[in-house]
Amino acid sequence: MTLPLFALFLAAFAFGTAEFVIAGILPEVAAGLGVTVPVAGYLVTAYAAGIAIGGPLLAVATKKYQRKTVILVLATIYTLGQLLCAIAPDFQFLLAARVLVSVVHGTYFGIAAVVAVSLVPAERRGFAVALILSGLTVSNILGVPGGTATGNALGWRATFWAVGALGLVATVAIALFLPGTAGAASTSGSFVREFKALGRQQIVTSLLIVVLVMIGQYSLFTYIAPLLREVTGLNVNIVPWVLLLYGVGSTIGVFIGGRLADWRLMPSLIAILSAQAVAFGLVYLLSPYPVVMAVTVFVWGGVNFAFGSPVQSRVLAWAGDAPNLASSLIPTGFNIGIAIGAMMGASVLEQGLGYRALPLIGCVALVLAVGVAVTSHVLELRTPRPLPKPAT
Repeated sequence: MTLPLFALFLAAFAFGTAEFVIAGILPEVAAGLGVTVPVAGYLVTAYAAGIAIGGPLLAVATKKYQRKTVILVLATIYTLGQLLCAIAPDFQFLLAARVLVSVVHGTYFGIAAVVAVSLVPAERRGFAVALILSGLTVSNILGVPGGTATGNALGWRATFWAVGALGLVATVAIALFLPGTAGAASTSGSFVREFKALGRQQIVTSLLIVVLVMIGQYSLFTYIAPLLREVTGLNVNIVPWVLLLYGVGSTIGVFIGGRLADWRLMPSLIAILSAQAVAFGLVYLLSPYPVVMAVTVFVWGGVNFAFGSPVQSRVLAWAGDAPNLASSLIPTGFNIGIAIGAMMGASVLEQGLGYRALPLIGCVALVLAVGVAVTSHVLELRTPRPLPKPAT
């Protein structure tokens, strides 16, 4: 890993920690600001909306500016946003600060992927994307437990101070290590070209795959803790360790997906999506059995995150002449899928079907994703076209 890529990874780790750590301190935040836990839950919903809506708009608005400068500004706003969260006098102030951070979060992950692939040879593009995505998985393994422990020991405001300090370190690393010319080609081209690129079937189908995969994942993962407790029968103190296995599997899966993307992109993506469908079926079948369920959760986490590098590499390859909007829509697709998946899971539970039925949503969503991927690949093979070259 080169120092520029490490700086981008560190910033991704900071952003991922900021997004997910709120789940660990939500009851304390609610009590501290005098709101109910369901109301405090809007901090999660608003963050997802900020990523989905604000991220692409800001990415397009800043496309003409030097990538390093934009990333530095985003990292600085992120750091200041955490400080605003730490001193928030009421819930509305905290909500506004979280939305501010979420907008720069969505923009960062769109730009960072473009910059990362510009720093490596073409045959290492999947690895570069995997490294950025691993910032999210590692944040779940280290950042979220660390932030939660900090909040439990010193109060929830201390968590935001600590995450802000992490942002400051990432900002300094970017300033020191990221070349000023990184991602320069992405600042060329017109705004019209950015929107026209979205019409390419490879980009449309890739974004649809992202939404379908996240629907499957979060219809189950949103409720994974109660499933492990009520269906698998795990003690409440064991559940975090099983979730740690999920995080470790996810991190391994990200890098496996990156290697596969650099090897044979579309066959690898189709195989990974098929493996996900099988994994959801295994969760359904094996959820009542504690030991094998723990192993299944590890494997499920791996295949869940292995798809990210291939699908994002495909978007970047087919939007090479206009990457800013297309790449920033990937986090949008993730969050749309997350929102739909969580609502579908809730609907299944409200119908009285129980937690064990949730993996079946994932099976259906992933079978559809495989169908989309196969269709897209066949169309691509029937009408072969060269990859677009970066604008100059």
